[in-house]
Amino acid sequence: MVDRLPPHDIDAEEATLGSLLIDGTAIIKTETIIKPQDFYSERNRWIYETCAALYQRNEAINQITVAQDLARQEKLENCGGAAFLNHLISVTPTSLDIEHYAKIVSRLSMMRKLILASEVISGIGYSADPDVDASLDKSEDILYNLRHGQNTRGFIHIRQVINKIMETEPEDDENVKPSEMKNVPTGFTSIDDFLNGFQRSDLIVLAGRPSMGKTSLALNIARNAAVEHNACVAMFSLEMSSESIVYRLLSSESLVNAWKIRKKSESREEEKRVMDAIGILSEATVYIDDSPMMRISEMRSKAKRLQAEHPINLIIIDHLGLMQSDTHTDNRVQEISYITRSLKVLARELNVPVLVVSQLSRAAEWRTTHKPQLSDLRDSGSIEQDADVVLFVYRDEYYYRTEEDWLKEHPNEEYPAGLADVIVAKHRNGPTGELKLRFDTTLAKFENMATDPTAPEPGPSLI
Repeated sequence: MVDRLPPHDIDAEEATLGSLLIDGTAIIKTETIIKPQDFYSERNRWIYETCAALYQRNEAINQITVAQDLARQEKLENCGGAAFLNHLISVTPTSLDIEHYAKIVSRLSMMRKLILASEVISGIGYSADPDVDASLDKSEDILYNLRHGQNTRGFIHIRQVINKIMETEPEDDENVKPSEMKNVPTGFTSIDDFLNGFQRSDLIVLAGRPSMGKTSLALNIARNAAVEHNACVAMFSLEMSSESIVYRLLSSESLVNAWKIRKKSESREEEKRVMDAIGILSEATVYIDDSPMMRISEMRSKAKRLQAEHPINLIIIDHLGLMQSDTHTDNRVQEISYITRSLKVLARELNVPVLVVSQLSRAAEWRTTHKPQLSDLRDSGSIEQDADVVLFVYRDEYYYRTEEDWLKEHPNEEYPAGLADVIVAKHRNGPTGELKLRFDTTLAKFENMATDPTAPEPGPSLI
């Protein structure tokens, strides 16, 4: 391999340069395709750098101006003099195909970068770092950046944006391919009406005090998106094992208490419902990673790897407090700030909504009203700053265990048994407010208010 020359095409490079000498205005077609470093030949690289510099100074690009600027840099003779510039013009079939020539130069440049990347990855391997995961993360990042790092969006006319957002939404969700979903429905009517589903590239924080049901709501959203809308959901569970998650999902789907499923003490009719639930959930595109104490770079690499195999529609992380940054620091506030920024970048990179579960501080416990507010977000104000949407889960039933307790402070109000508030505390692109859902503690299941489920047999609470 050492004896082989890296891939290149001198003819394509010369045709690109010749096209610019014939029609200097054509550089606007190549600026977004190639850079000077994409040229294999050093003198060709110098000539294109000169053309780019003239363009940046709003000066004409032609044989004379390029020769003068090269002479000023004392590079004209090393480039072959004026005779070589004449040669470039003479070997160019037509300047109209400059984009085609530039794409050849760009493609072969990428192949050379791939060769260099393989050498860097080889060096990582030879270094034999004891942290294998870190080495794999570095290697994956090198290839990912090679594929995506140089892509820029460029300008598009406002008409294109208008046409995109005004496209008619398909009426039948079953006919929409997961990769074409413009947003991810949560399956809860009030939330979807309020937020229009989870939007691509948004960072959504779902927070609550312990035992409020925030993890249950995240799991219900994962189930609804995957089962009802064929979405591909990637779930990172840093707190619960994959088995515990599946038991919860089976309980919610079958309306059979998870404790019974674990002990295999269901009745015959309940066992049938569990088997039906297994069939439904087995077909759902939900991927679970229950690695504990995961670094943000590791999570990023795993998400990108899955995205390459199965286009992801939604990423769920449970929970933020157990995540680790890539650099060790004793300042947890700085660490959380780094993590939330990285999660927002991940949402933008993969163009999917990222739902992260977070805990709240104890501040709400000491207030007269226990309803959470943005200042209760634990560890860092960056959570509020980086999030596009902040949702709080709150249940009065948690603080008022009996109807008598409730009526002492709310004599004229009905006891909120089985009711949960979903508080939209921040909504970057819309209103804030409070929404109502029903919540069954025995099944850890949230439901729309209009739903009238069959009452399950009482069992121990899951939260």
